[in-house]
Amino acid sequence: MEEYQYVVLKKELFNDFIVRLAGIKKLIAPIAKGYNNFAYEEVRSGEQIALKYIPTILPAKKYFMPRNETLLEFSTGKKSNVEAFIEYESLTLFGLHTCDIAGIQCLNMALSERPKDYNYLARKNFITIIGLECNEYCDEFASCHLVNASFPSGGYDLLFTDAGEYFIVHINTESGEEIVNITEIFNKAESLHLNELTKIRENKRKVFSNEVPIERRHIPELFDRSFRSNVWKEIGERCLSCGNCTNVCPTCYCFDIRDELELDMKHGRRYRVWDSCQLEPFAKVAGGFNFRKERFVRQRHRYYRKFRYPVDKFSRFFCTGCGRCTRTCMANISLKETLNQLVKESEDRVWKRWL
Repeated sequence: MEEYQYVVLKKELFNDFIVRLAGIKKLIAPIAKGYNNFAYEEVRSGEQIALKYIPTILPAKKYFMPRNETLLEFSTGKKSNVEAFIEYESLTLFGLHTCDIAGIQCLNMALSERPKDYNYLARKNFITIIGLECNEYCDEFASCHLVNASFPSGGYDLLFTDAGEYFIVHINTESGEEIVNITEIFNKAESLHLNELTKIRENKRKVFSNEVPIERRHIPELFDRSFRSNVWKEIGERCLSCGNCTNVCPTCYCFDIRDELELDMKHGRRYRVWDSCQLEPFAKVAGGFNFRKERFVRQRHRYYRKFRYPVDKFSRFFCTGCGRCTRTCMANISLKETLNQLVKESEDRVWKRWL
């Protein structure tokens, strides 16, 4: 670790920092909503922010690709006109856990592929990301260590690590450095601070353990063997096809395009809304054929989109271990439970071959 990359913020000055940060541009952070629910919303002071929280109901992706986003406006008649534009807002996102940061990294990769999503790519340039490192598990649904998302790996401008009486802050970009300089509230990190950060990370390696009895590198191979697994049919019988799991997932980016006319039938807009591969009409094509009609096929597709297909294309999982899909599932379908069942079934098949 190089000393100049790190600064320190005393806890007693945290509120002053947040107030100054909110004065620069609109500030978004996790706040408590009651009943152990949290959401990203605008804040103006440190007292509003929940520093210890489980992943928010919706991930930070809602600021990068809004649920309802106008792409163009048009008018008909003699003076017909079409105007395309990009909706964006200059924001600072504070307190993102490493799972949400990893989700944004996944979106950056997927939406930079041809055909590029220029609306997304333009909007992300106006968003500053300040992460908040997790020193312990959020709850029993998290599986961040399984997918290597428990430790920070870039994707942020600043990263805060709670060290008791102060935060150790990693400066990762020029934008992060500008915040440190403008707020004028940080102190230079000394060797004792960096040693403390090393101890925190060493302790994390003891706290965070593999949540599923399989090594990370063997997961793609597991899915190669499990395409026709009975586990998918069991899940399909429970699934309600509500789409909750994909709506709250930080790496799902499917959307639908719609045209909407005003009552005068002369003006309208084209917009996109979030869609879900778990909804029955999603894979229906011309002629009424649906190539993912069964619920178990749609659930299987979701898991393969997280643990298998992206590995070939992007060399990483598109599951960040946040646990949102499990928390929000009305049928109590658990990601970790599903993976455990696939591992057990695969081991049973191997054992039977030896009998």
